[in-house]
Amino acid sequence: MKESIRIMSVVGARPNFMKIAPFTRAIAEHNATAEERQVPTIDHLLVHTGQHYDERMSASFFDALSIPRPDIDLEVGSGSHAEQVGHTMIAFENALREHRPDWVVVVGDVNATCACSITAKKEHIKVAHIEAGLRSGDREMPEEINRIVTDSLSDLLFTTDALADENLTKEGVPTDRVHCVGNIMIDTLEYCREQALSRSMEHILKENMLEGRTPPTLSSEPHGLMTLHRPSNVDQPAVLGPIVHFICNEWASDMPVIWPVHPRTRKNLQTFGLWNQVVDCESLILLEPVGYLEMLFLNAHAGIMLTDSGGLQEECCVLGTPCLTLRWNTERPMTLKEHGGVSMLVGNDASKIEQAYRETKGQSRRSFRPPLWDGSAACRIVEVLIAATECTK
Repeated sequence: MKESIRIMSVVGARPNFMKIAPFTRAIAEHNATAEERQVPTIDHLLVHTGQHYDERMSASFFDALSIPRPDIDLEVGSGSHAEQVGHTMIAFENALREHRPDWVVVVGDVNATCACSITAKKEHIKVAHIEAGLRSGDREMPEEINRIVTDSLSDLLFTTDALADENLTKEGVPTDRVHCVGNIMIDTLEYCREQALSRSMEHILKENMLEGRTPPTLSSEPHGLMTLHRPSNVDQPAVLGPIVHFICNEWASDMPVIWPVHPRTRKNLQTFGLWNQVVDCESLILLEPVGYLEMLFLNAHAGIMLTDSGGLQEECCVLGTPCLTLRWNTERPMTLKEHGGVSMLVGNDASKIEQAYRETKGQSRRSFRPPLWDGSAACRIVEVLIAATECTK
């Protein structure tokens, strides 16, 4: 039997767990037949930095998505970007020196992604980045800095699509380090699709309604769905106010609109004197933040989505939900209509949102699945890691 490969993967926020879950399943599948195939097994350690502590990340969250509990919790907690990065590097250095993995695998673009990549390279440990090559072109976003730094340090860069490959080529990354494997979030979508669609609208609304209101009975007509959380959209009353006016006075007049309200957004709605307006809008269904399975159900049945979430842009593509993205740029251009997707960038100007909504409402659902967005990205990642390790031993 060949010597095992030790891989330490890092998650720093709730969405990271949904991206790493397929990777852990692919490792388990690999190990189940490794001896028979006479290939190395993988000794996997999952590290949670604790960057985003989330009380709703309960045992049910892990169980529903078949996500393993972390082997190591660094308990970094919240703080400024510098505080999170610094505390993560100190704690992660100790973990690396204790366990000495062959590879550190990081996902996405949170502070933990950047911090752990830097620390691993200083300890002379190879780094692999899942979701490499994504670029918005906006260096005012901390996530963009995290992406650029992590990709510049990574020994293996796992990309979602050809546009991400092009970004890395332009930045001079050697092609032998870049592997287009597909979108690992779509692995999670496909794994959870049947379970999510077995949910019921009545149950989701009943369990998550805000303000103690009686859940409405929705007809078979499509509903609208929205999420809003980015500071650029919710931190200024001059921006958020007109968006709320559009939602309440036009969109919710056309169809019921379901809005799981992010805590940051709710706080600002109250601070800016907009909360009563949204509460009093009868066709606006306000929910607590919902779980992944519930959001997947709502998205699969929505007539149109308004969101500033990158992950939901991707899911709308595969599910076929027309999507208005409330951002001026996106690191996921493959989701846009000009590349075959279903999403439009509309920014946060309410007049532009309204115009795009009028052009989009009533459009039929149209699923778009880029190459390799097939639910098998994680298996490809494991294969590449095994082959890369074999070449260096």
